[in-house]
Amino acid sequence: MSSARQSAGKIAVVGDRELVLGYRLLGVDDTFDAAQEEPQKTVQNLFASDQYSLIILGDSIMRSLPAPTRAKLESSVVPLVISMPPIEGEEKEEESLATLARRVLGVDLKVNS
Repeated sequence: MSSARQSAGKIAVVGDRELVLGYRLLGVDDTFDAAQEEPQKTVQNLFASDQYSLIILGDSIMRSLPAPTRAKLESSVVPLVISMPPIEGEEKEEESLATLARRVLGVDLKVNS
């Protein structure tokens, strides 16, 4: 069985305690609390491992990465790397979804105000 098949559907989450806890409750096993890990190193190791099809990062983790690393993650399709904005930032969430749709689907989402 190829490594691509083995990683199909495997998810990793790196973020603050609330984000990690939420995904653990949903059944995601590979979660990493940024307060207890070295988040930049963890993200780079997860990305390079070829074991994940989706890596979810807390927005603050994504912003803390060096610009070249961030650009590489944002342009990746396999694994798909997305950032989750803080819960209180609904407007940021719309921007993140629009960016994701543009990158993955090649379409622009229009938000009517």
